[in-house]
Parts: sequence; C-alpha cells; structure tokens
Amino acid sequence: MALDEYRRKRDFTRSPEPKGKDEKARRPAKQPTRFFCVQKHLASHLHYDFRLEHNGVLLSWAVPKGPSLDPKTKRLAMKVEDHPFDYGEFEGVIPEGYGAGIVMLWDRGTWTPEVDDVDAALKKGDLKLTLNGYKLKGSWVLVRTGGRYAGARGGGDRTWLLIKHRDDWAGDVDIAEFAPLSVKTGGDFEDILAEDTPAVWTSHRPAKGGDAGAMLAQIIARAAQLKATRGARTEDTKGTEDTKEKKEKKASTAATRKSAATPRRKTQTSRKPQKKR
Repeated sequence: MALDEYRRKRDFTRSPEPKGKDEKARRPAKQPTRFFCVQKHLASHLHYDFRLEHNGVLLSWAVPKGPSLDPKTKRLAMKVEDHPFDYGEFEGVIPEGYGAGIVMLWDRGTWTPEVDDVDAALKKGDLKLTLNGYKLKGSWVLVRTGGRYAGARGGGDRTWLLIKHRDDWAGDVDIAEFAPLSVKTGGDFEDILAEDTPAVWTSHRPAKGGDAGAMLAQIIARAAQLKATRGARTEDTKGTEDTKEKKEKKASTAATRKSAATPRRKTQTSRKPQKKR
C-alpha cells in the first residue's frame, strides 16, 4: 500500500506525526486543483519537504536548499516515501527516531497539473505544474535526472530537480531567506520548540554536529528562554489576578462591616392630630 514505507519507518507511540488513514483518493484524480505544502524540517540536516496531493496521499521530495524562484537555479529534490494527506497540516517536534527534529509548515496552497495525465508524467519523469501558495506561485517543473546531478545520493529514480519557469512570479529573491517563518503560526523553529520541551533536547539533540547542530543549539537556547519568559508572564498575570481578587474581597468585607455597624434609623409614622375636647 502507498503508506507502508511511511509507517514502517516510524514509531507512532513516540512520534506525534499522523499515521494516516487507509482510503482511496479524497478527491478525484482529475480534480483541477489539489493541495500542496512545503515543510521546513530541521533534522540531521536542514531541508524542505515538497509535497503534492495525488490519489489520496502526498507525493514527497526532500529539497536540501529549498525552492528557488530563479529559473536559472536547479534545486536537487530527492524523492522520498509518500506521506498521508493529514501530514499536510503537521507542525511540531519529532522527539526521536526517523526524522527527529522540528517541522515547520513553511508554505501551503493548491497545485494544478499542466499535463493531462499526472501518473504518466511521473513515470516519464517530467511533471509540469502550477502552484498557488502563500510564498510559491506560478509555473514549475519536476524533472527526474537518474542520479546524474552533482551532489545527488541514492541514484535511480529518486533524484529529481525542482525548477521555476519564467513567469511573473519568477525572480532572484531568496524566498527561503526572505520569508523564513511558518504560514500556520507566524513563528520560527524556537517558537515551535518552546511549545514542546526544549530542555529534553539539551543532551539528546537529533543534530549533533555541523551547521545543523550549531543552528539547533541556538534554537534550543532561544526556545528555553521563550518558555521561561512565558512562564514568568503567566506567574505575573496570576499574581496580578490574585492581588486584584484580594483587594476586591477586602473592599467587599469592609463594606459589609460598615453596613453592619451603621445604626438603622427608626421609621417615623405620621400621626393625626387629636381634636381637643
């Protein structure tokens, strides 16, 4: 089945990643627009996971340097196992095991095939498509290289290139640097990690060396600081609320005592003057 390899590589008792459902395509294969996403993944190396919805799953490629808007720049894209459709909204921390690291939802939107038969295009190794995301738009192509591209590992039909076509959305802007944050939360890696347990990673980091290791060390420190700051704010807020509650209670008690101590005036009833006899 399409998700067998995906499930074989993961321990779902530890990983928060979705297991995925056994089902056929959620939408017809010839549906004009389909979901796509790009997840920025800091694991043993920083890379970008490019995913296209097709036949109920997300076809996936790992793009080490991320997509480029420059048509002259050909980005290596390594084909990896299909992912469940639910993975398209995943953002969080994979604590250990396969893919251990931080996953950010960097971009999402819809894609439209520029070919009549997607399966035939994939088999041929030449898939033209149009993206309509927050960051990535316009016409693109995925081209299989057969492992002849410099720096490619694994060879065979896993090695592809992701290339931007020349159109109104092309340019020389480094989109990964220009727009580095999550489209889901607007946060960075440290914000995602701060929601989890950054202290655990101090001695059990998934990336322990090189550029990724240095980056992760900085992220862990910033995440720990963020979490500590948020905790301090929560305590301050709690203290303020407690003080306010005490003041209100004290004022209420004082008012009650004052009311009890004030003597009540007797009600005077008017009497009719008696006639003198």
